[in-house]
Amino acid sequence: MSSEQALRTHEAHVRVARDADFWRERLHAADLRVTDQRLLVLDILDAHPHSDAAFVTAEAQSRSRQGAKSPLTLQGTHVILQQLFVAGLLRRVDLPGTRSARYETRVGDNHHHVECVVCGRIEDVDCVLGEAPCLTPSQTHGMQILEADIVFRGVCAECAAAFDEQPRDLAEAQGFTSPVTP
Repeated sequence: MSSEQALRTHEAHVRVARDADFWRERLHAADLRVTDQRLLVLDILDAHPHSDAAFVTAEAQSRSRQGAKSPLTLQGTHVILQQLFVAGLLRRVDLPGTRSARYETRVGDNHHHVECVVCGRIEDVDCVLGEAPCLTPSQTHGMQILEADIVFRGVCAECAAAFDEQPRDLAEAQGFTSPVTP
């Protein structure tokens, strides 16, 4: 693991308060122009990882009403998210059964996600091996494997407590039929 990857991994594990100067440097390093809109999207996603474009847009509009500059449209948000993703400043998370992609600022490491099938909460899960790919398929069909995207699905403690049910019962109520370990 390079020193830059180690720094990114450390930053991801320790919630470092990233200010506009941090993101300006990252945008310059990625050869992207620094705009208020890009800084706003990065700030929102850093504070609210695993958010979709609709949430980012709503949060940006809320901040705009509170005096922040440059309100965003949903289309503008999608464009910026794609630009930041292509530049390597964001990670796109496509979870099974969800309608829209989620984005996060934790990049440069191999981590996975755990999702509550009841409330939809998503959390990061560190990879046991630490580097991609962390699984070896039984057959590659001649392809060079780059990564294995793993999503753990379950029922969070808050949802189980709120419904006073076992996780298996909640999962079945949500239409999730794979085995769930209580």
